[in-house]
Amino acid sequence: MPACQRFGPKGHPCEGGEPILMTVDEFEAVRLIDHEGMNQEQCAEQMDIARTTVQSIYSSARGKLAQALVDSRELVISGGDIVVCSECGCGCDRHCGGRCGRG
Repeated sequence: MPACQRFGPKGHPCEGGEPILMTVDEFEAVRLIDHEGMNQEQCAEQMDIARTTVQSIYSSARGKLAQALVDSRELVISGGDIVVCSECGCGCDRHCGGRCGRG
């Protein structure tokens, strides 16, 4: 789960409209691909979903990030179809007991 779930322009009122809602699975795809340097196949394996699903989720997330930045709108990360690892809270859904290095 992201440590911070709301992002927006600091010191400026967000006049761009309603906040952009990004799901936790969209956040996770961006984290794995852009921050951890995984390719879509590795990301799909980590998230335990099809590569084509990762491609769709990642594309949606990137569009939301761009919209929030360009339109100066708040970005809120919440919800989605997720399962958090019951053993360490890392979100890997593999009951890794912390072995994935994320918990």
